[in-house]
Amino acid sequence: MAITKSAKKAIRQSAKRNEQNTVYKNNIKKLVKEANALVLAKKMADAKKLLPKIYAALDKAAKVGVIKKNNASRHKSRLTKLIDKKI
Repeated sequence: MAITKSAKKAIRQSAKRNEQNTVYKNNIKKLVKEANALVLAKKMADAKKLLPKIYAALDKAAKVGVIKKNNASRHKSRLTKLIDKKI
């Protein structure tokens, strides 16, 4: 257990950041899972409409440092390629 005042504050900060990061990651996972389900159901028009939301979530997560910029780009690229390929 933390003893010093600064160590206690670091634990509080870490917990708060972890909660915020989890929100971003869960949002991305939810949207990607939804897009994949639409692709499997052959609903490409709906999947394409979902892309801007996914892009925004990935870009925001990259901007605040939850994921790296290249990680966001890779996810966007792969998802777009998947949806375009199925059309």
